[in-house]
Amino acid sequence: MTQLITTELVDLDQNLGSTPEAVIRHLASKVAATGRATEVEGLFADAYAREQKTATGIPGGIAIPHCRSAAVTEPTLAMARLDPKVDFGAKDGPADLVFFIAAPDGADQAHLKLLSKLARSLIKKDFTAALRNASSNEEIVALVDGALADKPAASAADAAPAAAAGAATAGAPGTAPKRIVAVTACPTGIAHTYMAADSLVAAAKEMGVDLQVETQGSSGAKPLDPAVIAAADAVIFAVDVDVRGKERFAGKPVITAPVKRGIDEPGKMVQEALAAAADPNSRRVAAGSGGSTEDTSTAGGEHIGQKLKKALLTGVSYMIPFVAGGGLLIALGFLLGGYLITDFADTIVTTNNLFNLPTEYPDNAVGPLGAYLGAVLFKIGALSMGFLVPALAGYIAYGIADRPGIAPGFVAGAVAGFTGAGFLGGIVGGLLAGYIAYVIGTWEVPRWLRGLMPVVIIPLLASIVASGLLFLVLGAPIAAITTGLNSWLSGMTGASAVVLGVILGLMMCFDLGGPVNKVAYSFAVAGLGTATLANQAPWQIMAAVMAAGMVPPLAMALATTLDKKRFTATEHENGKAAWLLGASFISEGAIPFAAADPLRVIPASMLGGAITGGITMAAGVGSKAPHGGVFVFFAIDNFFMFLLAIAVGTVVTAFSVLALKRWATKKSVDTVEQVPVTV
Repeated sequence: MTQLITTELVDLDQNLGSTPEAVIRHLASKVAATGRATEVEGLFADAYAREQKTATGIPGGIAIPHCRSAAVTEPTLAMARLDPKVDFGAKDGPADLVFFIAAPDGADQAHLKLLSKLARSLIKKDFTAALRNASSNEEIVALVDGALADKPAASAADAAPAAAAGAATAGAPGTAPKRIVAVTACPTGIAHTYMAADSLVAAAKEMGVDLQVETQGSSGAKPLDPAVIAAADAVIFAVDVDVRGKERFAGKPVITAPVKRGIDEPGKMVQEALAAAADPNSRRVAAGSGGSTEDTSTAGGEHIGQKLKKALLTGVSYMIPFVAGGGLLIALGFLLGGYLITDFADTIVTTNNLFNLPTEYPDNAVGPLGAYLGAVLFKIGALSMGFLVPALAGYIAYGIADRPGIAPGFVAGAVAGFTGAGFLGGIVGGLLAGYIAYVIGTWEVPRWLRGLMPVVIIPLLASIVASGLLFLVLGAPIAAITTGLNSWLSGMTGASAVVLGVILGLMMCFDLGGPVNKVAYSFAVAGLGTATLANQAPWQIMAAVMAAGMVPPLAMALATTLDKKRFTATEHENGKAAWLLGASFISEGAIPFAAADPLRVIPASMLGGAITGGITMAAGVGSKAPHGGVFVFFAIDNFFMFLLAIAVGTVVTAFSVLALKRWATKKSVDTVEQVPVTV
């Protein structure tokens, strides 16, 4: 296995700047200089983006900036002993020991375990003292290699027997020791996950508490034994990401905090967990709710607005496959069976087969076989599209209440469709079902009833309440709003239609797959079910949304081709992929560019998207397919104007980005890339 650290990757007692940014850039340059990364800027950008999410300073004068990056070719450690120290955000002050952990996107498990092992060693005082006393690069490398060769700390779930044995003798005579379980997890899953685990275990041991941890990190995770969870008095979630399998901890008192607090204040977290265990009114993991707790925010957790946004995005994300697949099938049905196949499909699929082809079918069908296959494809697509509102509502509820919310959410979505409340009713029904299921899941019930809660009680009661409210109170008003909105959109012509196209174009390009983009897209696909030859407004809205969403990735691909020096090597590679992503209507192809330079890329993208949306609406372009880009040309009316609108928007955005990069900046990418490499 390749050595993780070499003498060339060590700096001792040097001034590397006064900010984390300067130190990380310097260490990234060392990694690139040794041939372990393809470029400095790509690695620096990934590492510094991770640093901005959560500061990597930890108690004891240590910092561990780290990242996964496509620029890294092999797992690497770079180390610096700083003079003067630099503030990496630790509560006890600046750091003098900095370990930069750089892992490839596809790092193997063996390397990831070693990287995680090193991170865990850094909370050991004897190890950090030796690092501070080392007099040469060779001595540093030897110390690190020794730490990697030692037996790992027994803080993960596989250390359960030893931890349980130690706990059995802890505590006051005649009293059972307190038992706590914990989960630690961070976005990268290399350093903080394991350091928090070890810190919590060490703090609990000093207090005579049996604490066992499940580390959900990159180097693998071993779930806690269900018996251990059942015997626990409380739960600690020290996480920056969602905990996998939260329902296992249902009913347990819970303390939730960012993973870094598990490193900074492990003793306080253990004390809080003990206090929660002794308090019958403490927050608890809701039964079957995926671990949601009773209050709307926690230390480092999500507020109600964030949870609402996440639930809506969850619903849309799970809905899209139904819509995309169903819409493409409908488009293929039109291609083979003609656009009037809607009038023949039900009769053909129920009375005909491959050996008894229809004699009555649309004039523009591709013969009797084409008519039969077109009817079958259209009907499959229409049935798939029929799940649009139920899937939206079901997975909104799932985003709030986890699996117990799915059934009541789907039922509420079906009721919304039945009452004519449509897309808006599905959103309302999903939110109702989810929050009702969530609240029911917080009820204190006898142990014998807990097993029935997520599979019977919660779905039953949440379905009755949410769907009952839609039938009795909310369905009719929402249906009236939906009908009025559809009528208004159907009547939009001329200048008002162009304005709508501009607005949709701006929304599609504002966050490239984010909440605003998803709202515009969902608005468009929800209307497809109401489109007819007499009412083509929904098709036109769909075309405007699809065309505008194709502009940002295509424009970034064009910009990287026209002026390569304005972009990094990583962006050049992303630009090549963006041609296909843009042509396929995958707006996310522009995200790497927007993330690296949002103040230039996003405004330029919105300008091009607005122009494209306006042109498609003005030209009356229509799309009967909700996805596919240029590859569903057969489902797009006035395909030439569709392409022209995209081309105009792409050129406008590309030249706008290049102009902003040239004149709206103090230094060019050339300057940035010419960072001196110090070895």
